[in-house]
Amino acid sequence: MPRAKFQTLTEQMFYILLCLRTPCCGIDLFDRIRQMTNGRVTVGSGTLYNLLEQFADAGMICEDGAEGRRRSYRLTEQGAARLTQECERLSAQLNDYNRVFGEGEGQ
Repeated sequence: MPRAKFQTLTEQMFYILLCLRTPCCGIDLFDRIRQMTNGRVTVGSGTLYNLLEQFADAGMICEDGAEGRRRSYRLTEQGAARLTQECERLSAQLNDYNRVFGEGEGQ
């Protein structure tokens, strides 16, 4: 059975949604993601604009304005809820790791 769309988020998906907590246009997302991750995470332009369209179709982001060809997007309540769920999933994974390696040390 195929996994539901956006059941888990890739790093690129996570940071796009995280950066859209405040309105931003696609071109500015490149800089925000690079700065936020100290260059560790990059998103290609094809990936970025494809994900923006998919997120908008899924109701996780919405257009916040347009100036010429530049469109600004922002996170919706649904997108913020999905981002929170992903943070909880990642935190659970980190807790599992710490439990396994924290308890296993010195034994």
